Amino acid sequence: MLPWGFPTPLPPLCTDAVAGATLAIVQMPTALFGLGGNGAVDIIAHIVQVALTPVFLLSGIGTLLNTFNTRLARVSDHTEHTFELLKDEADPAKSAILCAHMVRLQRRRVALDTAVILGAFGAAATCGAALVLFVGGLRAAEIASWLFILFGIALGCTVCALAAFVADSILAWHGLHQEGPLPRPKPN
Repeated sequence: MLPWGFPTPLPPLCTDAVAGATLAIVQMPTALFGLGGNGAVDIIAHIVQVALTPVFLLSGIGTLLNTFNTRLARVSDHTEHTFELLKDEADPAKSAILCAHMVRLQRRRVALDTAVILGAFGAAATCGAALVLFVGGLRAAEIASWLFILFGIALGCTVCALAAFVADSILAWHGLHQEGPLPRPKPN
């Protein structure tokens, strides 16, 4: 039986016609797009991957930067609140706890600042890689080493930014368990 459900005993003329039509249908997309017969799908998939990789990486880095900045704003708010509490505190024991909170918040700010800076460098390297891809498309120049370097910088900075973010998370968790939550303001 043939793949299309025709019974096997077809006359030779019909079998040749069916096989010829099938071959023409299979070869039609490669003729339409001007691609060679073998690996046309692989070529198109590679082009799409190369074109979309910077877009997805830049989108992910942008989301990370948004998260980092939100955490940084919260740390800044907590620092201001702790500073106000520290100004009004007369008890030395409570002042020591508030000072420990300030030290922890300072470390968190440094970790988040580092994460934001590395994320920004990663985003800039991704944009540079996209530019190299664009310029390389216009000029048939050797761009593989530039792409390797720029994507390597982008990925390295993103990994380091995530490591700094993990450091902030560990500092926040450790401070919460060691020093407890931030004290609430006194009612007026």
